[in-house]
Amino acid sequence: MKAIRQEYPPKELGMDLLFDLVGALLFNIGIYNFAVNAEFAPVGVSGIALILRFLFGIPMGIMSIVLNIPIILVSYKLLGKRFLLRSMKSMLIFALVLDYVVPLFPVYHGNPLYASACTGIFSGLGLTIVYLRNCSTGGTDFLVMAIRKIFPHFTIGQISLVIDAIVILAGGLVFRNVDAVILGLISSLVTTMVIDKIMYGLGAGKLVFVVTSHEKEVAHQIEEATGRGCTFIKGQGSYSLAEKNIVLCACNNSQVVPIRRAIHQVDEEAFLIITDSNEVYGEGFKSIGGM
Repeated sequence: MKAIRQEYPPKELGMDLLFDLVGALLFNIGIYNFAVNAEFAPVGVSGIALILRFLFGIPMGIMSIVLNIPIILVSYKLLGKRFLLRSMKSMLIFALVLDYVVPLFPVYHGNPLYASACTGIFSGLGLTIVYLRNCSTGGTDFLVMAIRKIFPHFTIGQISLVIDAIVILAGGLVFRNVDAVILGLISSLVTTMVIDKIMYGLGAGKLVFVVTSHEKEVAHQIEEATGRGCTFIKGQGSYSLAEKNIVLCACNNSQVVPIRRAIHQVDEEAFLIITDSNEVYGEGFKSIGGM
């Protein structure tokens, strides 16, 4: 028992449960209260469970647990015991909320297009809340996390989009309606945008690389203009073989123009590269500890 507490402290467990409940409520409102009546398959295992509910009347929460079993077995080695146990907790909470809580809320009977958009928004918010705690909701999320372990350059949203497309097409065949495919695609795209925007967009910024012979003056001018510090990286020109210090500066999007002007004031011949950064952690940005 002591080993379990050390591996999963009560405070951390409490935070996970809170995030799971909020995430489950948001996600399942999107699935049950918007997607079911509009008759389209939204995302992952929930979409498959919705299809089976339509065909056989099986409760979606129970069916999602049954469908998760083979996926868990496949993903176990890649994800590890700790992540798997935390995710199984989330999976059970999501299933219970889906079958016993969200049915108490009113179901949307309006425009299917609005229902699709709302499904994507609520689902994306719910999934993001769980992902931020390094957990998963089970189902194809296990596969998404496993694939991302192998291909970390893909975002969670991109991997989800491919997997969900298969389920969405299956939903179109079952509901015998092209609109079901379109609505499912819209929902999945909105979910992807919400996940990526929150997980990667809120901490996004720019990286500025400056190749110059006046690196100290450039760094000083950038700090004067924006308060941002810089880092010197040793470099060498391929043509002249002359050694130079490359100035690296991480900044917010709004600071790009002042930095560019500051560089121009010092060295009009500087070689400047500005690129996107998904997330920036450290002093002046987000805490590296996160959630």
